[in-house]
Amino acid sequence: MAIAADASQSIPIPRKLPRDERRAQLIEATISTMGKHGYARTTMSEVARVAGLSHGLVNFHFESKENLLLETLLHLAEEYRLNWTAALAGAGPNAAAQINAMLLADFDPRICTQDRLSAWCSFWGEAQSRPIYQERCGSNDQIYTDTLDALCARMIAEHGYTGNPTRIGRVFRVIVEGVWLDMMTLREPYPLQEARATVMTTVAAFFPRHFNENGLITP
Repeated sequence: MAIAADASQSIPIPRKLPRDERRAQLIEATISTMGKHGYARTTMSEVARVAGLSHGLVNFHFESKENLLLETLLHLAEEYRLNWTAALAGAGPNAAAQINAMLLADFDPRICTQDRLSAWCSFWGEAQSRPIYQERCGSNDQIYTDTLDALCARMIAEHGYTGNPTRIGRVFRVIVEGVWLDMMTLREPYPLQEARATVMTTVAAFFPRHFNENGLITP
């Protein structure tokens, strides 16, 4: 399997669900629809069809396509934030282990799916999505950047490596985003294992005593 399978097929779901669960169901249907049709061709009718619900119910929860897409973007952003912060929290105090956890979190099969990658790509292709994202989620991105840069600085200070930690952190972010783009656009995307190895090969170039292409070198 190249990328984790998507839960995008219509599955019979009870008609009566709590409001939050119903909204989550419709957002998942929107992600699936965007993954297949892109931003402009995503319609509330198609989202309703994928979810197995009526157009009126989609309209009841979100009122407009613009609101539906905004809530989907914010959902993806929060899902991403929770994923990497949970990975970081579980990595312990070691700087190398934390870098490893942060970067590999982007290839967690729960968030690195074809539909989700395609949905992200669709949002970034729409100019109107960018200012909204920066206004609502930009601070989360800055926290991620600051955290990764600080960990690179710790690796340099604690283990005698050289380099500019801000630039090293930027390289790590760019390689992750580039691998995501590769996986979105290639006709036959490489598997998650290869994606991780590509990123770790870059990390090993800066911190060779702690990383190789397989990831963190454990004592």
